[in-house]
Amino acid sequence: MGNSITAEELAKLESGSFTLIDIRDSSAFEYGHIDGAVNIAQEDISAAELHDDRKFIICCRSGIISRDIADELCDKGFDAYNLEGGYVEWLRLKMENSQVTEAVELSLRKKFKKSIWCKFTKAINEYELVKPNDKIAVCISGGKDSMLMAKLFQELKRHDKFPFEVVFLVMDPGYSPENRRVIEENARSMSIPVHIFESDIFDSVYNIEKNPCYICARMRRGYLYSHAKALGCNKIALGHHFDDVIETILMGMLYGGQVQTMMPKLHSTNFEGMELIRPLYLVREDDIKHWRDYNGLHFIQCACKFTDTCTTCAPDSRSVSKRLEIKNLIAELKKVNPQVEKNIFRSVENVNVNTVIAYKDDDGVHRFLDTYDTKADS
Repeated sequence: MGNSITAEELAKLESGSFTLIDIRDSSAFEYGHIDGAVNIAQEDISAAELHDDRKFIICCRSGIISRDIADELCDKGFDAYNLEGGYVEWLRLKMENSQVTEAVELSLRKKFKKSIWCKFTKAINEYELVKPNDKIAVCISGGKDSMLMAKLFQELKRHDKFPFEVVFLVMDPGYSPENRRVIEENARSMSIPVHIFESDIFDSVYNIEKNPCYICARMRRGYLYSHAKALGCNKIALGHHFDDVIETILMGMLYGGQVQTMMPKLHSTNFEGMELIRPLYLVREDDIKHWRDYNGLHFIQCACKFTDTCTTCAPDSRSVSKRLEIKNLIAELKKVNPQVEKNIFRSVENVNVNTVIAYKDDDGVHRFLDTYDTKADS
């Protein structure tokens, strides 16, 4: 067995006396990491040039995979240590006794008023997402998007332009104790009064081999609808943002062979009288990240308790998720055309049915040949 170090001990070490290596994938590292860490993915460690005179501390999400990597490095003669509990434990320790409510709220009123607050209110007004006497379940997963959405709804309530209610709803589908504590501590530090209820969804999908994450997501939404309705809510709010929308448009075209988008609001087909709304519809992900980093906030990327041992939740070099492929494609296109993201979004606002081969609606499929000769005669 190799050496180990706790998050408390790490905080006491002198800067520069060690190298902290985060072996999570690049997307997880970008989402949040320990200050000063370098990102070397798990599969690249063996080929990395490491100086044998350095002390190395290896970090993964929960200290499981990093323990094996640290052991391997010790066997090769390196002075390597595993960070016990990983990034999640470090995050829990960092948030303990933290109180950031005032700074976070001030940033939304001042620095991020134009980039976040105004786009949030524009979506609400333009798509009529919030109406008088609504009772909205603001669904919080624990990530940056849903936590920001919760703070924005609190700010909207303070404006008090018309009466509506909000409930900040967290579903625990079987989180590990560490992940649940991170969500609870973030909510506490930002003064978000969360209502937590539990389910056994993670256990239900654990043995499903095909698309377990998709099935898990569908089940979670059903549970959210059901619990929200039981609380007297007529709407649930999810934290999908502008980038999610344009990625969905391209995914439908390139992988689904159809033109469709992620709608700003939807009537539930299974829960009568319920709606789903997306208030961050016009907010850019980069602005959400900027808000997060400006306030020194840290959130979990995926609260699934199986992530450290499950390849379906984290993309790797052999099986890159379709959404990540699309995200990378858009980034490349943006280098040539800075307006490409806005144009993708506008493409589903400017559909001309007279210039498409066919389109579908509630009445079925309509082909251009159905009215082609009629239009010529007129």
